[in-house]
This record gives sequence, C-alpha cells and structure tokens, in this order.
Amino acid sequence: MNYLYPLLLFVPVAVGAEYLHGPAGLVFVASCLALVPLAALLGQATEHLAARTSPRLGGLLNATLGNAAELIITAFALRAGLLDLVKASITGSILGNVLLVMGLSLLLGGLKNGTQRFNRTQAGVNGTMLLLAVIGLGVPSLFSHSIEVRGHAAVEYLSLGVAGVLMLLYVLWLVHGFTGKSSDQEDAHDVRSAWSMRKIWVILILSTAFTVWLSEILVGAVEPVVASWGVTEFFLGIVLIPIVGNVAEHLVGVQMALKNRMELSLSVSVGSSIQVALFVAPLLVFMSLLMGDHLTLVFNQFELIALVAAVLSAALVSLDGESNWLEGAQLLAVYAILALAFFYLPI
Repeated sequence: MNYLYPLLLFVPVAVGAEYLHGPAGLVFVASCLALVPLAALLGQATEHLAARTSPRLGGLLNATLGNAAELIITAFALRAGLLDLVKASITGSILGNVLLVMGLSLLLGGLKNGTQRFNRTQAGVNGTMLLLAVIGLGVPSLFSHSIEVRGHAAVEYLSLGVAGVLMLLYVLWLVHGFTGKSSDQEDAHDVRSAWSMRKIWVILILSTAFTVWLSEILVGAVEPVVASWGVTEFFLGIVLIPIVGNVAEHLVGVQMALKNRMELSLSVSVGSSIQVALFVAPLLVFMSLLMGDHLTLVFNQFELIALVAAVLSAALVSLDGESNWLEGAQLLAVYAILALAFFYLPI
C-alpha cells in the first residue's frame, strides 16, 4: 500500500481549498484523493491490531472495522440529510465489491495464473448469505408502497425491524466464520503483526481523525459539485463514494488473486459486500434515529434490479469452485453497463 501514501499530499490541499473557499470541484476531488490513503492506513492499522489479538477477536475487529472509512463518510452524509446519497453508497458498495473488485480479481488473476480454484462450499455459503442480505434490503422497498397507507411511521418501523434481523444474521455469519477459518486467513493473520502497539494506536487515531475531518469536507462539497458538474447525487453515491472509501481493500483483493490466493481474494470482495448489507446499512438506520432525518431501507427499483443482477452474476461465477479471466471480464462488463445506466439516470 506504500504507493498510495503520496496521495496524503492532498490532505492539506483539500483543507486549504475548503477554508480558503476554493472551487467546490477542487475541494471534492482533493478530498476524494486524500481519503484513499487515509482509508488504507485505517485498514492497515486495524489489521495489525487484529494480528496482536486472538484469531477470533482479530477476525471480529477486521469484520466490524473493515468498512470504517466508508461508514464515517456515510455518517456525515446522513447528518447532512443526504439520504439518497447514503442509500446509493450502500448499493454502490455492494455492486463495486461483487462486480468491480471480484471482476478485476478474476480477470487479472486468471490472466496470470490460468484457471484458479477456491473452496466451493464456502463460496456457496457466502453467496447464499449475500442473496439473503439483498432480500432483506429489498423487502422494505417492495412492501413500502402498500404499508405507506398506514402511515410513514409504519415504513420506518419496518426498516428498523429488518435492520435488527440483518444485524442478527451478521452476528451468526461471524460465528460461523470463526468456527472454520481457511488457511489463507490464518497465514494472513500471522504476517500482519510487525507494528508495535504504540505505532498501531497512533496511526489508528490519526487516520480516523483525519478521515472524519476530510469526510465532513467531502460531504459539504457534494451539492455544489452536483450543481456545477451536471452529475446526480445518486451517481456520486453509486460509483464514486464507494470506490473512495474502499479502494485500499479493493486493491488487497486484486493482489491476493494475483498471488493465486483466491479464497482470501473472494473473502475480501464478497465478505465486504456482506458487511455492508448486514452491518453498515442497519447501523446507519439506527444512527439516523439520533440525527433527525430517519433513514429507511427503501431503495428505488433501479437499485433493486442492479443488486439482484450483481448478486446473481457473482453467484453463477463462483458456483463451480473455479474461475478464469473471461468470467472476470463478464463481471466487469455488467458493472460498466450498470454504471452507464446510473450516469444517465435523471434522479
């Protein structure tokens, strides 16, 4: 990840542009670029902290803090009342992981290593879990119009109930994962233990603090950028925000595929999607209760279609327990088609 650290130069650029009232486009782009290495540092500090604990506690830390940067960004968007941006970023994170990251991993890994194999059983469990997560996110959307007749509060209560069930399912998924770790994960756990505890905590605290600061600046620039660039808030949430928050984790997935460690690569892409659907989205629903604007799990029909298409595509690719570069290209094609459609969607 060292090649990402020069992007830290954009931290003072973003801060300076914000407080000197520079162009909104400069503030937005500089904030995005600055958040990339901060997310990488936050992820590395979390991994090193996990490596100094027991395997089970380490797995829990990685699972719960793996999407910390994205959670911070969406929390500020939630506080700013940008509910459509928040929901779009949830959708975009799932699409980016199972189509963009998994597609790149299969493409580049297949070109380098030929046909790659992975644990078919575990892939099936994760695929089923992701499908159930999408069903959970889709039910409030499909039932909301009929339930709205009873009042909007009923839709909010439905979202809260579904969010609680999804978080329970997330806990059960973690328990299942801790009882059967793969050798790839054990090896990775042993490697990431070089930093001292002092270094870990200093980097963890500083990267979190700057991520919070830059996230607030980024979210503040969204509306001016939407007005000046001619893109929609929805497109920014679907495509750009998830990439910024998860780029470091995405690169890890691709690197593992290049090293022919497909189980670990898939655990990054599919596992991160499951975390977003079962942990991040429900947590944001509960957090919204404290922020005035209540977030519901009601997504539009375009998001639901995209989620179903992405999950089914990923499930079909991993069904046989092996992959090749062509399957990666197919997933990337689906992502490109959906990104184009969302770019021209006038919402």
